[in-house]
Amino acid sequence: MEEQKIKEIIEAILFAAGRVISQEELVLALEIDKNRIEEIINEMQEEYKTRGIEIIKVENGYQLSTKKEYYEYIYPILDKRVKPSLSTAALETLAIIAYNPRTTRAEIEAIRGVNSDGTIYKLLDYGLIEDAGKADLPGRPTTYKTTSEFLKLFGYQNLKELPELPRYKLDANRQIVIDELVEEKINEEELK
Repeated sequence: MEEQKIKEIIEAILFAAGRVISQEELVLALEIDKNRIEEIINEMQEEYKTRGIEIIKVENGYQLSTKKEYYEYIYPILDKRVKPSLSTAALETLAIIAYNPRTTRAEIEAIRGVNSDGTIYKLLDYGLIEDAGKADLPGRPTTYKTTSEFLKLFGYQNLKELPELPRYKLDANRQIVIDELVEEKINEEELK
């Protein structure tokens, strides 16, 4: 099959599906190997740079999507509801789960220092986190992990792309000391 025809088929599949299509699904549909599909999609991503849509990679799959910079124009037309926003508590909880996949509610609450039941239910409702199974702990508590919706919302292909967490030190009173870290960073940069 010629390359242009393959591109058209991939575009049609991604458009019609409206969801993430795994590489395996494309391999089965097109009967070509995974590397060839990846090469063709990379070419398509280049071609789409001058258009209002793009092909995004989410974990081991692809989805046709509008470009983020056009959201403010698209949103009022497609959805008349109030734009959903995440509270600080929801963002904190999401960050804890993203950096610690398979974390329990008790672990989240120990880090945050407050009850997180409502926040967890809201994130489950939004589809940003999901049940990751049971922990091998007394009572077999539920563990949570982020979903592909989380990756799409924040523009990541996978969790490895998350920014590195800042390092911190504790002083004699077990309080975080940021100033010393900032000074160390400046000194490191000056030595370069």
